[in-house]
Parts: sequence; structure tokens; C-alpha cells
Amino acid sequence: MMYKYFVLLMLLFQTLLSSAQVKKVKNINYAGNTDEANTLNIFYKNDSIKNKPVLIFIHGGSWSSGKKETYWWLGRNFARKGVVTVIINYPLAPNVQYEKMGDDCALAVKWVKEHITEYTASAQKIFVMGHSAGGHLAELINVDPKYFKHAGIANPIKGVILNDPFGLDMHEYLTTAEKDHFYFDFVRTFTDQPAVWTVASPLNYVNDIKNPHLLFYGSKTYEAIKLQTPRLYEKLKAKNIKVEIKEIEGKSHVPMISQMIFGSNQLYKDILDFIRTSS
Repeated sequence: MMYKYFVLLMLLFQTLLSSAQVKKVKNINYAGNTDEANTLNIFYKNDSIKNKPVLIFIHGGSWSSGKKETYWWLGRNFARKGVVTVIINYPLAPNVQYEKMGDDCALAVKWVKEHITEYTASAQKIFVMGHSAGGHLAELINVDPKYFKHAGIANPIKGVILNDPFGLDMHEYLTTAEKDHFYFDFVRTFTDQPAVWTVASPLNYVNDIKNPHLLFYGSKTYEAIKLQTPRLYEKLKAKNIKVEIKEIEGKSHVPMISQMIFGSNQLYKDILDFIRTSS
């Protein structure tokens, strides 16, 4: 019995020690202004290892809600596993529409490329991950060249991780969806013009994708996600782009990201394997 308590105490000590090694830098502005919507937080392990991979996380929230502070546990967990993690804010509807969001996400990536070596990471190992609407924005800036052109850099993204991405084909969704409060919320972000919905849909740019992808979706998530995520997989596979897809049994939309509160969650292993083999 005493041995069991000793082991538990040692595990607790190791966890606390590991957490203490994680440094957090808060509220760095990436756009050269004073807007909180253009800030990011960095999590990194304070050790002697340099040139770590860096993961930029773009949160979800229907393009109209969400903030970087909610995902401190994601930053901490990845940092403890040797991945420097940047969690960003970006401006939200109704103040802006999707193009401004995309432009600012690209500016955040640019800031990371120019500054992340100061935080033990490599500017050559930039991965972008998004959940829900954040998945849409992550893929949008990756596939539509205008966003990094506006930022003044070439696309530096080494690989893309999409966790239950919503909006890969906004045209399909908005032309078939019931006109409920979600519909009108999304129209604030994407206008009421079908031509704009087409331009805003990452699935229409698949021929421009060259980097590896890791795709997750829940077995109980929204039907649009269950339809469009495998479609992206099939299109990338047909182009011989490195791509993996995993359906997570029993998970609906929000639990697809909230399950990662626990550092032992399987998605961490899948993502770390993907980063290692794609770097």
C-alpha cells in the first residue's frame, strides 16, 4: 500500500515538474496594432532542445465567438510533449467578415515565421490546426493564395490538422441548410451572395494543396462535417497528397476538441506522429 502511494506521489511530482517547465507568453500583438483580437499566446517547454515544431491553433465558434484563453490546456499539453504551441485570437463577426479573419490568421502565421525561433521552435516546422470554424480558416489560408500574398510571404505551412472542420464547402451548406438562426449567423460572415460562398469554400481549391493533412471528425458530429471531411480526404488522396483521416467514435462536435483537455487523449499521439513524419 505504501509503495502505491509512493508511485502516485512520484507521478504527481513529475506532472508538476513538467508543468513548471512550460513557459507561457501572453497577449503578443501580431498585426502591429493594439487590438486584442490580433493577439496570440505562446506555450513552450523551457529546456535545451531547439528547433522544435510549432503548432498554431485557430479556435472555432461559428466565426462569431471564441477566444484563445479557453484553450490554455491545449497549449500546455502540446508544450509538455515538445511542440511549441501558438494559440491565436482573430476578429469575429459581426465586426468583420470571413476575408478579414483569413487575412489576420495569415498575419499571425507570418509573425510566427518571423519570431518563433525566440521560443525554441523552428520557422521551417510550422503546422496549423483548427477546430470547427477554425478548421475552415486554417484550410482557407492554406489553399487560397491571396491570404499569404496579402501578408507578404509565401505559404510557410508544413502541414494542416483539421479537427471536425466546419465550412469546407460553405456554398453547399448555405444552399441546402435550413434557414434557422445558424444560417443567418453564418450569412453575417459570408454575405447572402452564393458567388461569395463559392470563393469562401476551401474544397474548391484542392488542386492548390501540396502539404500533408491530418483529418479528424466525430461519428456524432454535424452531417455537413461527416460529408465534407471525407470528401476532402478523397480529393487529396486522388492527388497523391499525404493525408490521413480518422473518425472518432461516439464524439459530437464540441467534444471533438474538449476531449483534448486530457493530455493522454489519443489525438495527441496521432498529431505528434503526423508532425514527426511530416517535418
